[in-house]
Amino acid sequence: MAETWGWTMTPSLACVMGATLLGACVASQGCSGPEVPEGHERVEIGGRTFVLELAADEEKRTLGLGGRDHIPENGGMLFSFPDAQIRQFVMRDCLIPIDIIFLDSDGRIVSKHHMPVEEPRRADESAREYEMRLKRYSSRFNARYAIEIRGGLLEELDLQVGEQIRLDTQRLVEITR
Repeated sequence: MAETWGWTMTPSLACVMGATLLGACVASQGCSGPEVPEGHERVEIGGRTFVLELAADEEKRTLGLGGRDHIPENGGMLFSFPDAQIRQFVMRDCLIPIDIIFLDSDGRIVSKHHMPVEEPRRADESAREYEMRLKRYSSRFNARYAIEIRGGLLEELDLQVGEQIRLDTQRLVEITR
């Protein structure tokens, strides 16, 4: 037993205090895991925690994950748009398969797709010709957010249309341009 602040700390009291502090830590945002790097967002998807790069401006949204040769196991990209509308994504300059989840303004899944790698732009092909031949993946309904993750994870996560993914939508609205 240890004497602390004029009272005796028994093993049972130490366990109760430890559990209380741990509960408070887990309930607060600051103890929900490692620090999230600037320009990223922690998002729980299908019971797994992902740290997603933010694409909240036109330049980042257009580039997306194009040119990447891998996506971390629990990584990907969260696209945030200034409004909700029917959206279409393509696999422009993408070197790896990607799964996409379209979300409405409240974070509900409206559509999801597996997007396999497309043939790269040919030397004799104009930018317009290349863009026109790429398959379009539609949100089908109005979407304000999209999440791209490593190809094949949609099957593992077993997500359903209508399912909610919690996003800090207020913060995303504030930072989206």
